[in-house]
Amino acid sequence: MNTPHVSKTLPRRRFLRGIGVTLGLPLLEQNYARAASQTPPKRMLLISNNLGVLPQHFFPRDKGAGYTLSPYLKELAAFRNDFTIFSGLSHPAVTGGHSTENCFLTAARDPTRSGFRNSISLDQLAAEKLGQQTRFPTLNLGVNIDKANRSLSWTRDGVLLPAEDSPAALFRKMFLQGDAKQTAASLKRLQDRGSILDTVRDDISRFQRNLGGTDKSRLDQYLTSVRELEQRLAISGEWEQKPKPQTKAAEPKDIADKAKFFPKIQLMLDMARLAFESDSTRIITLMVDGFATPVFEINEQQRTRDGYHNLSHHGQSKEKLAELEKVDLQQMRHLRDLLTALAATPAVDGARLLDQTMVLYGSNLGDANIHNCTNLPILLAGGGLKHGQHLSFDTVQNKPLCNLFVTMLQHLSVEADRFVSSTGTISEIQT
Repeated sequence: MNTPHVSKTLPRRRFLRGIGVTLGLPLLEQNYARAASQTPPKRMLLISNNLGVLPQHFFPRDKGAGYTLSPYLKELAAFRNDFTIFSGLSHPAVTGGHSTENCFLTAARDPTRSGFRNSISLDQLAAEKLGQQTRFPTLNLGVNIDKANRSLSWTRDGVLLPAEDSPAALFRKMFLQGDAKQTAASLKRLQDRGSILDTVRDDISRFQRNLGGTDKSRLDQYLTSVRELEQRLAISGEWEQKPKPQTKAAEPKDIADKAKFFPKIQLMLDMARLAFESDSTRIITLMVDGFATPVFEINEQQRTRDGYHNLSHHGQSKEKLAELEKVDLQQMRHLRDLLTALAATPAVDGARLLDQTMVLYGSNLGDANIHNCTNLPILLAGGGLKHGQHLSFDTVQNKPLCNLFVTMLQHLSVEADRFVSSTGTISEIQT
């Protein structure tokens, strides 16, 4: 939604203050206090490494249900029937190398063009449609993240939602109950935001009468966003007064050292699992920012010789390729451990938490060495979908990745028949 033109009769500072409030939160369609659904809740974890993996070790050489596991996928062999590997997927017209990293979940075209503006991400659209059923509609997380420039989550207005990179802060948000004074302070902050909206709404309503048809329509859209935000603020106030869930897990300690790349990933994946297990949220994004990662530890015995970005531009160097292979394998092991933990966690209906949780792992780059943005490495696990196969589409004329996104939205019970560049769904994984 574009921001409407601001008349000189409306103070620009006040108008922008109102916009600043509306950009920071997802939309809401229904109250959290609705009756519990008769069907088990469905969840979604979306993970992206913005430097990808070595494609020659990731993709299987054959396809179908009887495919041979690639070297990387052998790390996930125990979950062969719980995931699907995709080749031949990408976002049409999303090119520009590293500039595409913010478009992985938005599919916004031409990110390098002048005046580019991102669009709503998959997670935020799902949150809009599903409404606030949990304390947090979504959680947006990051590892080694450059908060000012990178995120998987974007608002409908194309504004970056900064990722949380502190596991300790996230733990406190989810599980530590403030005292009466702290709760009152939180409620006061919410009320102050509401009063700003009241002022903006009243001022805009007064000058709306002098607008033409097009501007009036755009302003109506803005006012609708204001009303929706008021709803969310009211519900946030209700959540502030509800007890937080309890957990036996200890509060984690943040890892400041960016070289501890894999321990940081493990910690964030543990927090994602805790968030799902406690039903604090049902939608999580996790951006692993390899671009911002300096020389780092592959394991306790070995460090990379260069920062992750320079390492990814290997130029076919045997030494760099050997290091990258070890890095990618370590990522696969962390993914395996996540699937193991989700499979070992019982859900409310006695099923595995993994069966109710879609886990998407992928990247905006098909080959970081040459900044290629086609044939993206995509793996989808869990969620009770039809898995155990390699779905191989045309690696030259790729199928839109958004077809998978629409399939996932529908599996979440979101009424959606398209998302950005989609041309349909991927029926092969539908049950």
